[in-house]
Amino acid sequence: MSEQQANNPLHGVSLEQIMNRLVEHYGWDELGKRINIKCFNSNPSIISSLKFLRKTDWARKKVESLYLTMKRSVE
Repeated sequence: MSEQQANNPLHGVSLEQIMNRLVEHYGWDELGKRINIKCFNSNPSIISSLKFLRKTDWARKKVESLYLTMKRSVE
């Protein structure tokens, strides 16, 4: 394993796992307030969110950043 991956806190965590943890921790309403995107605010689901996030880099980066912030606050 490269040193870069060893230091990456997202290494080995899938986008689906990230979304499940965020929804479990914040719920859809709070998640939609923190990251204002339609797939979180209008008929939200993990599947629709994953489709959007896999195509939209800026939104994925916001989700990953929120996940890391949440993870630090829980630990």
